[in-house]
Amino acid sequence: MHANGASFFFIVVYRHMARGRYYGSYAHLRSRRWKSGVILFFRMMGTGFIGYVLPFGQMSLWGATVITNLASAILRIGLMRVEWLWGGFSVDNATLNRFFSLHYRLLFVIAARACVHLVLLHADGVGSGNPLGVDGKRDRILFYLYFYVKDRQGRLRRWTVYGAFVFFMLNRLGHLDNYILANAMVTPLHIVLEWYFLMFYAILRSVLHKLRGIVFMRVAIRCRRRRLYRNTSEVRSATFRLRYRKRYWWFVITCIRLGWIGQKVVEYLYVEVGQVASRYYFAFRRVLILRCGRREAARREE
Repeated sequence: MHANGASFFFIVVYRHMARGRYYGSYAHLRSRRWKSGVILFFRMMGTGFIGYVLPFGQMSLWGATVITNLASAILRIGLMRVEWLWGGFSVDNATLNRFFSLHYRLLFVIAARACVHLVLLHADGVGSGNPLGVDGKRDRILFYLYFYVKDRQGRLRRWTVYGAFVFFMLNRLGHLDNYILANAMVTPLHIVLEWYFLMFYAILRSVLHKLRGIVFMRVAIRCRRRRLYRNTSEVRSATFRLRYRKRYWWFVITCIRLGWIGQKVVEYLYVEVGQVASRYYFAFRRVLILRCGRREAARREE
């Protein structure tokens, strides 16, 4: 129940992020809230990864070994950081004790960050009742009765699907090799992480250089370009922007394709497809930044 609940939690979060991209909730008055959500997403990914290691199955052991070894890409202090994360010279009992303590404590960090996220929702003065992305008080939708009924129906549907997975498709979102007891002397043929990491894992594998792959994987989640957040266009929703809507849905397909590539073996064709999908992933974000920069320059000229 706990593992499937974590997967469904990430499903809801990914849908929430996709909605924010579709309606342009990352720009102008909502930029602080979006940045807060990105930080919250980082905390969730860390908590999810630590929880994935705790069962200490075969996939958990080697997944933790691969991901924690990414810290070794840092010059001079990389190996020291890896040994500090492990609490020794390999993923062992000391690592599990540390990860269990972090997994429990990060819950409260996520709860506090979620409260900050909700405070920013009201502090920005824009709320969430503006799905069309057009500024104006007359276009708002009241919380009651619309959002109350909609959220209640959505909650019932999610619990129904969640119950179906827990009782009838228990291992559909996981990997069966993780039921095998961890053995450091046996390397699995292919290391597969949880599905909500596969998209960024595919981007990491698409870059041949280790340190550059880590940088690209981090940039894939977080964007510090101020131009993107300064988009003050009156219409940000993809409902009224046909070209952006086509690019957006291609971006969604690209993310699904990257998740599919992340679970495949590192060999010919899969690597090339992952590289092409990664290029479009970053090209989509680059187009957004350039368009926001042009709009800002045009307003300054006016």
